[in-house]
Amino acid sequence: MCGRPAEADHHWIFGNGKRELADQDNIYDSVCNNCHTLAYRTTDRIHDNVAAEKLSKMLGQILWEKHQVAAGLTEIKAREEFIKRYGKSYYTGD
Repeated sequence: MCGRPAEADHHWIFGNGKRELADQDNIYDSVCNNCHTLAYRTTDRIHDNVAAEKLSKMLGQILWEKHQVAAGLTEIKAREEFIKRYGKSYYTGD
């Protein structure tokens, strides 16, 4: 995210057992530890930053749904399947 060497995997969707699903679905990216969790200011890291966490989960959902549409699902069906798998929609608030 910042251009530093990647040191940690950031799961775009996380919390309440969802990190494991994100692992299975390959919806994570490598980031430096500073951007991930160690920056002094919460605004400079993904975790503990409410806006960054919300955007992370929205991006994870979009990536998952895009993959499902590429595999042949309709956008509506991909959204339904995401909600079944992850328990909610981060993009629409479903």
